[in-house]
Amino acid sequence: MIDSHCHLDAPEFDGDRLAVLQRARAAGVTGLVVPAVAREGWAALAELAATETGVFPAYGLHPMFLDRHRPDDLQALEDWLDQHSAVAVGEAGLDGYVTDLDWDLQCRYFEGQLRIARDRDLPVILHARRAHEAVLLAVRRQAPLRGVIHSYAGSLEQARQFIDAGFLLGFGGPITYPRARRLRALVSDLPVEALLLETDAPDQPLLGHQGARNEPAQLASVLACAAQLRDCDPLWLADQTSANARQLFGLPSSRLSR
Repeated sequence: MIDSHCHLDAPEFDGDRLAVLQRARAAGVTGLVVPAVAREGWAALAELAATETGVFPAYGLHPMFLDRHRPDDLQALEDWLDQHSAVAVGEAGLDGYVTDLDWDLQCRYFEGQLRIARDRDLPVILHARRAHEAVLLAVRRQAPLRGVIHSYAGSLEQARQFIDAGFLLGFGGPITYPRARRLRALVSDLPVEALLLETDAPDQPLLGHQGARNEPAQLASVLACAAQLRDCDPLWLADQTSANARQLFGLPSSRLSR
């Protein structure tokens, strides 16, 4: 299995990061895509990816951390990518849920990162909370692009439009909640070629773990739920979604091993 979106570099893991990785390996996680959220975290993520097999970095400027971003961060991102390998640009995007985030400033950083990804032929990892239409319009303006809408929560029609625009859709812990009927229907009905599985650890705990720190090892439970919703073999679904992640991000077939 490949966890297509987790924040292993987050401070919540500072006390036991290696143990978290070991639990992920034991659960069958063979790779983790880790998107940075702010410039200040790029160096630590690069070091983590260099020392831990199967950790694949992406670098970006998350819309929820506007207070950490600076006017020259887009140029700094270009300079960083000149010197460091990355599987994607991100986490980038727009957030329409947090009301005190400057929308125009979000758009500036978002559109700038889309241009960087397009010019470098890198996929983008996108945050689109209550902003699916705005994100869709932006990726169409900057086409051609490819990437993933992580923790997808839009409509079926929007899902189809994102797929047509070259994007995959990431699903994680929220699908384990029975009340999330619309999300669960999407996992059941969308083509498997469009699906990625994720944990978004340490966020988005699964049903039964509310209030707890999420971990990449929980990807096994996300997989089990998705397979049940699709009425398919979990091993088959793991192979399919992992192949999707490898193709999108250009990942090797190697396993996590230390």
